[in-house]
Amino acid sequence: MKSVLLTTVLVLFCCAINADAWAKVSCDEVRASIETKLTAKGVKKFTLEVVPKDQATDLSIVGTCDGGTKKITYKRD
Repeated sequence: MKSVLLTTVLVLFCCAINADAWAKVSCDEVRASIETKLTAKGVKKFTLEVVPKDQATDLSIVGTCDGGTKKITYKRD
């Protein structure tokens, strides 16, 4: 029983650490990473825009940032 409890606590602790690290990723970092990947694939004209998570959009969502409070949309120009 103690091992199950210890394992559960350990898993929850690891999840909390990962969630905290994910929340600290800024939108600028995520956007730059996506731009690099698109450019490497040969995409030349595109627009990435950071918008609130709740905002409705017809554009493709290619990432999230600021702890999931914002999303990054993609539009090919």
